[in-house]
Amino acid sequence: MHGLMSFYATHPFWVWLAVAAIFLAVEVATGTGWLLWPAAAGLLVGLLTLVLPLGAPLELGLFAVLTIAATYLARRFLKPVLDAGTPDLNDPSLRLVGRDGEALDGFQNGKGRVFVDGKEWAAVAPDGEPPAAGQKVLIVAVDGAVLTVR
Repeated sequence: MHGLMSFYATHPFWVWLAVAAIFLAVEVATGTGWLLWPAAAGLLVGLLTLVLPLGAPLELGLFAVLTIAATYLARRFLKPVLDAGTPDLNDPSLRLVGRDGEALDGFQNGKGRVFVDGKEWAAVAPDGEPPAAGQKVLIVAVDGAVLTVR
C-alpha cells in the first residue's frame, strides 16, 4: 500500500489517466452514455495535475464537480441534438417514408402488400383509389410494420 501511495504522490497524472481509462472501458463495454463524462473529468483532472500540484483532496473534489457539471451539461444540451427527429438506426421501417415502392397485388378494402427496398411490407391506402398490382406507390407514413401509401 505504501508503494501505491508514493506512486500517487509522485505521479498523480498516471493515476487519473488510469481512472479515466477504466471509466472509458466500462462505457465502451456497456454503451450507457453515463460513464463518458467521468472519464473526461478524470482526464481533465489528470492534465491539470501535470501543470498544478493540487493534492488529493482538491483533485477528488475537482473530479466530482467536473463529473457532475459535464454530465448535467451533456444531458441538457446534447440530448436534444441527438433526438432531433433522426430515425432510429435499428428501425429500418422509419427510413422508408418518402421512398417509392411497388404494389404486389391489388389492394382489397384499402389493404395490400408493397415491395420496397427488397422487402415485402403490409400496406394501407386510406384515401383515393387503391393501387393496382405492379403500380408504383409512395410511402407517406409508417405505423409499426404497416406502411401508408398513396
